Amino acid sequence: MSAEIAASSVELPLFDVIADGLTGRGFVVLPLALPPALSEALLLRVTSLGDEAFRRAGVGRERDFQLNRFVRSDEIRWLGSADPAEAQYLAWMEQLRQAINRRLFMGLFDYEAHFARYLPGAFYKKHIDAFKGRSNRVLSTVFYLNGGWQEADGGQLLIYGDDDSVVSKVTPLMGTLVVFLSDSVPHEVLAAQRTRYSIAGWFRVNGSINAQIDPPR
Repeated sequence: MSAEIAASSVELPLFDVIADGLTGRGFVVLPLALPPALSEALLLRVTSLGDEAFRRAGVGRERDFQLNRFVRSDEIRWLGSADPAEAQYLAWMEQLRQAINRRLFMGLFDYEAHFARYLPGAFYKKHIDAFKGRSNRVLSTVFYLNGGWQEADGGQLLIYGDDDSVVSKVTPLMGTLVVFLSDSVPHEVLAAQRTRYSIAGWFRVNGSINAQIDPPR
């Protein structure tokens, strides 16, 4: 399946559902959002990577970056266009970027994403992906790559409301896509009891200075 086929197979009503969810609750959870063949290709890709392909995830960006095992203990590998499955996923997200800009006028400029591997016991404490006025990440995505995931396997995504209560508990099941506002949706990943795979990504606005595009990651 080519990147063009993967991108063109997106149904426009799906983009409407995403836009409505973002304007309503600030997030949306979509089971089986992407073509199953693409989900399978991405799972094959991430499970084919050796341990050396991953690095410990940190907190913060650029000069503020630091490793903190008390906050998160997952491992990551950034996506690129060289691998066909990764390229197809990025092409799908480009279609989403354009669709959201047409519907919500968010000015989304580009997209960056990485595989996330949670080994047994790994977690990510409650956080938000961006602080208002301090980051150009404005829209977050999480796509899950875990077949047959059960409640006892842990690793659920908790989404919190304004009153600090859990408003959604998402099972990281194969094909589920979560999209949410980066600076206003607190969330947490519970400790996984078996190896858990996902793709975390962020749509960014152009925070350029003196014609220099704000650096990714």
